[in-house]
Amino acid sequence: MNRRESLKLMAVASLAAAIPGCTLESVDKAAARVDGFEDLSKRKPSQMSTHEYTTLSRLVDYIIPADERSGGATDAHVPAFIDFMMEDTPDLSGPVKEALQWMDSASTRLFGSLFVETSEENNHKLLSQIAYPDDVKPDMEDGAAIFTTMRDLTASGFWSSKVGVEDLGYMGNTPQPSWDGCSHEAMEHIGLSYNS
Repeated sequence: MNRRESLKLMAVASLAAAIPGCTLESVDKAAARVDGFEDLSKRKPSQMSTHEYTTLSRLVDYIIPADERSGGATDAHVPAFIDFMMEDTPDLSGPVKEALQWMDSASTRLFGSLFVETSEENNHKLLSQIAYPDDVKPDMEDGAAIFTTMRDLTASGFWSSKVGVEDLGYMGNTPQPSWDGCSHEAMEHIGLSYNS
């Protein structure tokens, strides 16, 4: 047992002690469930069909693609995150499923095939019509609203993942040997100086 497992067990056990009827068996079940949610790469979709999950995976990778600095949204397990959020927040299930259906419907109307079956070029054409809300044609306004929701969910999943945190260069609670303050250029940019 490592330190992380020990801390989890102590946390679950301390809560269980306060609840009448909790047994060590139920504590073990709760700990196993927590373990299952830690690794989103092993999570199977519980709120979506295989087609919906595949569509979602393609869509989130267009929103946050892999680049030379970090992996993309699927590398950060954003589809699993969104599926988990749908399970945790049932009100989210309808809008996500409607978004995926809209993507298929629009793709079929424009290109004659479902979103995951059409070319990357056609996917880009479709997304460029809905990605910029200020430039959307009236017949694509629903798509723009849907895309904004999906972009927000994708960003939440990506930036809260290990891949996203590493992409930001966030070091966490790391002690700094010294702090010399902001650079002169940064202070000048915001109209301040250490001398005033």
